[in-house]
Amino acid sequence: MPQAMATAAGATRDGTGTAGAQDAAAQRTAAGSATDSESAAPPQGSDFAPLLRAVKGQGLLDRRTGWYATGIAVNLAALAAVITGMFLLGDTWWTLLLALPLAVFWARTAFVGHDAGHAQITGGRRAGRAIGLVHANLLLGMNEAWWNDKHARHHANPNHIDKDPDVAVGALVWTQRQAARRAGFARWLTRHQARLFFPMLLLEGIALKISGFQYLRRQPARERLLSALLLVAHLGLYAALLLTVLSPGKAVAFALLHHALFGLHLGMAFAPNHKGMEMPDPDGERWGHLQRQVLTSRNVRGGVLTDWFLGGLNYQIEHHLFPSMPRPHLRLAQPMVRAHCQALGMPYAETGLAESYRQALRHMHEVGEPLR
Repeated sequence: MPQAMATAAGATRDGTGTAGAQDAAAQRTAAGSATDSESAAPPQGSDFAPLLRAVKGQGLLDRRTGWYATGIAVNLAALAAVITGMFLLGDTWWTLLLALPLAVFWARTAFVGHDAGHAQITGGRRAGRAIGLVHANLLLGMNEAWWNDKHARHHANPNHIDKDPDVAVGALVWTQRQAARRAGFARWLTRHQARLFFPMLLLEGIALKISGFQYLRRQPARERLLSALLLVAHLGLYAALLLTVLSPGKAVAFALLHHALFGLHLGMAFAPNHKGMEMPDPDGERWGHLQRQVLTSRNVRGGVLTDWFLGGLNYQIEHHLFPSMPRPHLRLAQPMVRAHCQALGMPYAETGLAESYRQALRHMHEVGEPLR
């Protein structure tokens, strides 16, 4: 929920702090919030401060409610069109072809939920949470509270092995130290994780649902009730749709194919962002906000189609520096961010889409190399 992002972000108020205060204030911009933490003045002397002032001066932190309203309406209309097509085709194997466009527009729905969690759409917490609940819990069956909690911790410390849940030990591992501790089937999985990465993404759509239900026990009672009701409503509506249109066998096949394509699409959107990028040494020097967000992130070059396919996450550096910046403004901020990094002599990673996957897979291959 947006409140989780706000908790992680806080607000940057101190205008004259010491170096330690500068870093703490910059870190509080890490997750984005309904209070618009980026709009507050950072401490003078911070490497991030002049960039923040420039971006704010261009109005790039101003919300684009109309743009989002139009995008949401178009996406809902597209979902309705796909569902209508399912009814028109009826109980035939040809209906399974519609699993692809449904997965694509589900991914658009997930991007809206992501932006709502970052308070990119609206400054009101209630409105932001309502958008998140509808798009995540009801339409996708994915618990928005679970996602926002996990995602806020990622934004605060990207690629930090002890603090970022996205690089914690799971089905995959991200350092050779993690790999050395694997045993049994997990060791075999790590040995081959690069070649298994994309096939494993086919399970991600179902895994997102399971994780959301598991997170319910960690939510406050009233919040848990609403989240659970919407998650169960999603499952009921989804099952009713498929079983109304298709026979049970075809319905199961459609659900499996749809969730496999959805998980693959989301994984392909998120995989290029950080995999294979710098990973801060937990025992090393503490990085400031600019260094922490830029060095751990990778941008993906491309045009309108790439922006659409990746949901704007191809501007990952800009998104991490300004998480509450509306999605259409990320590409406008990119030249300013790149120039600022060049002026400081800070690396700014940007590559093509295919190369971004190659770099991510190479990192996973190198992590598992000692086990081969």
